[in-house]
Amino acid sequence: MSTTVWKVIVLYFTTTLDCSCCFRNDVNLKDNPNIPAIAKYFTTKGRYEEVNPYLIEDILAVNRSILQPPSAQCREIHLTAIIRHGTRYPTSKNVKKMQKLYELVKSGATGKDSWLREIQTQWTMWYTEDMDGRLVQKGVNDHKHLAVRLSKLFPSMISEENLRGGFIRFITSSKHRCVNSTLSFKAGLTELWAITDQDFDHAVNDALMRFFDQCTRFVEEVDNNPSALSEVDRFRQGPEMRRVQEKIADRLGVPYPNITDDMAEAAFYLCAYEFAIKTVNSPWCRLFDEVDAQVMEYANDLKQFWKRGYGYDINSKSSCILFHDLFSRLDKAAGELKLGQQVTEAVTVQVGHAETILPLLTLLGFFKDSDALTSTNYASQTQRSFRTSHMLPYAANLVLVLYDCGGGDLRLQPLLNEKPVTFPGLTAPRTSMPLYEDVKEHYRELLHGCDFEAECQLFKHPAKV
Repeated sequence: MSTTVWKVIVLYFTTTLDCSCCFRNDVNLKDNPNIPAIAKYFTTKGRYEEVNPYLIEDILAVNRSILQPPSAQCREIHLTAIIRHGTRYPTSKNVKKMQKLYELVKSGATGKDSWLREIQTQWTMWYTEDMDGRLVQKGVNDHKHLAVRLSKLFPSMISEENLRGGFIRFITSSKHRCVNSTLSFKAGLTELWAITDQDFDHAVNDALMRFFDQCTRFVEEVDNNPSALSEVDRFRQGPEMRRVQEKIADRLGVPYPNITDDMAEAAFYLCAYEFAIKTVNSPWCRLFDEVDAQVMEYANDLKQFWKRGYGYDINSKSSCILFHDLFSRLDKAAGELKLGQQVTEAVTVQVGHAETILPLLTLLGFFKDSDALTSTNYASQTQRSFRTSHMLPYAANLVLVLYDCGGGDLRLQPLLNEKPVTFPGLTAPRTSMPLYEDVKEHYRELLHGCDFEAECQLFKHPAKV
């Protein structure tokens, strides 16, 4: 079969058939023995498929009907995608904690359950410190598949013509998991269109994708300040976490003092990593019931809230540089359109970290609850919107699409993890795709202020909530 015929077939199945018929959010996960019952609580260690369960049935499924421009004349002119890296190995810090737990279970657990015997006699500690957060094969596939799905959702933007013509730009953090995710995203497109005669560059830009490392005030007042996470420490020593630790000790048959909060976290991560990396419902998952998993999820959400989210003002302000970069791209595309010129950067793909996306989502006002997350209000936060399991799985993505609807009518649609969302606090007849000028007006103070250099200067006052 000729290359041309093959490309036509591939294009037909990836752009014409959008699998709307199999697009279901109600896939019954409880009947799948390969999926841990607690998988939806894995926070930033969770699979993208738990956020979009229809992908379990068809990893390339999209539903273009979710895109509803105000009129048929609307056409996309620019798309920016800010994407977290794909599934990765644990960091060396977490591997050490997991190793310690494994040694305790191997030598000290006296429980008689079959799953515990399986850990002690069949399971091998295969995680090593040199893995240190590197991308796994599942992470490669995360980005390859995401590239194909986004090209199906936005075929006029993420197109072979735009890729070959240099109208798609790739930017990444310097971390190997991000560079390899970027390479995987590009491979998803080149394999889709069977491109073998051309390579596509990417730029490494830590100022944009790892801004948190370069924001002195954030580093000093939050990242390197142990007291900044005092609420997290209190919760980890509190009654909810203590009960989880006691239940783990009971299941293992070890004395209560042997299971620390670090041990509980390591056990939770072992269950999460085994599932995310190998799609295995590991015996480690039997150490937790749903109530326990909800407590573990809250402990991590609490950490993310105080370290990257609404806990301190500098957390979100550290992303000012990315915020301005985003709007400058949108402004440039709008300006070129107004002058009747071709939009020179149709698509920008930016690959970073959970720590890249969360401060930006916070700056934009997404997932803000009426009350702050604290060590003492776990019970009243069961319906919180700030839930990293939903927001920040592996390959999480914030996509902003600028539409030209004719006559100077520009619209901006945000999507989070391939689902349309509305800008918080922006009221309009069609808030999922508001006028671009209304969005800029809504964020006017940030657009005219929010200076990264000024915000990140180290002041002598302590961090403020």
